[in-house]
Amino acid sequence: MNLSNFFAIGINYKKNDASVRGQFAISTEQYAAILQKAVDYAIKELVILSTCNRTEIYGIAQQPEDLIHLLCSETIGSEALFMERCYIKQGKEAIHHIFTVSAGLDSQILGDYEIVGQMKLAVKFAKEKGFVGSFLERLFNTVLQSSKTIKNQTALSGGTVSVSFAAIQYLKEHLQDIPNKNILLIGTGKIGKNTCKNLIDYLNTTNITLINRTNEKAIELANELGIGTANFHHLPSLVDKADVIIVATNSETPILYKENFEHSGKKILIDLSIPNNIDPNTAQLSHIALVNVDDLAKINDATLQMRQAEVPKALAIIQEFEAEFMEWLDSRKFVPVIKAVKKKLEDMNNCEMFHAVYATKQHQTSTDEAVQKAVKNMAVKLRTQYQPGCNFIEAINDFITISSN
Repeated sequence: MNLSNFFAIGINYKKNDASVRGQFAISTEQYAAILQKAVDYAIKELVILSTCNRTEIYGIAQQPEDLIHLLCSETIGSEALFMERCYIKQGKEAIHHIFTVSAGLDSQILGDYEIVGQMKLAVKFAKEKGFVGSFLERLFNTVLQSSKTIKNQTALSGGTVSVSFAAIQYLKEHLQDIPNKNILLIGTGKIGKNTCKNLIDYLNTTNITLINRTNEKAIELANELGIGTANFHHLPSLVDKADVIIVATNSETPILYKENFEHSGKKILIDLSIPNNIDPNTAQLSHIALVNVDDLAKINDATLQMRQAEVPKALAIIQEFEAEFMEWLDSRKFVPVIKAVKKKLEDMNNCEMFHAVYATKQHQTSTDEAVQKAVKNMAVKLRTQYQPGCNFIEAINDFITISSN
């Protein structure tokens, strides 16, 4: 493939607040619809990553506008707004960007490792739909190996800083007598689950009620952690009783509005969702403290300073894995030549004249083995000294020699 046709296009937290990012957040249903439409654009390899920090589309296309139009055909936000706020990375720059994203170097909270699980799910979904070919398969395998190496060999993700943990830090700073406060947690996805565990581990409280639209998931997690659960239909009464409400759902529209709190007591609301699942207008109420992922990302401490010192090590590891991928990609340009030579060698073996000349010796080494060895030798020579004509002649000589020994 032509590397100039590979693009990474998206918007993230650097230029867009949660309200804008929410307009381009992609649900599973939207993701599936986009992949269905991709056929009309002759796009065969495509992955979309949508998190609280970003929405990015990675794909092979004739022009970036095709990917942008395709993505925005399913978003609330307009194509014009996306074009105004997005970044477009091409070729090697796009590849490097994906490596940095997977490592947590481009996260709103430096080193946030939750991105890895989200990237794996995004690739898995696209692969199941047939949109991960040899290029993206190899790229993301290498990217995830790089991320794992960075996790194991550096302290970039060390300590306890993530969006879900930042919520815990916020509560520590703004709430007294936490074990006696009623906490309502809505959502049992990865972020919701991590937040729930952090509440128990770091705030020493089990005074938590967990709810989810799919009640079975809430019951399963609640039983595992030894906390309470309730049916989603009881949300209004649970909201009234709660001192703290944490929302980590993936609804396309808010599930809680200003009207839900106009006559309530003092509450802390934490919205970990993109798009916002708590109406931002709720913050207008004087007795309500509402924070979202952008607010939480501003929390800084010694752990983040330590992570910053690990950035050069992480970049050095990325450089090694990028070089490995580019070497693989470079070798791919010889695939058509190698396939053609292999076909010629197989045709030679089916030629009666070849059999007549080498009839006494040709079966001493299996034909398949002879072809494989000759093609392998040619592949090595192509990478070191690209001379197609000479390499082809040498492959024929190798095949005859190997066949005869």
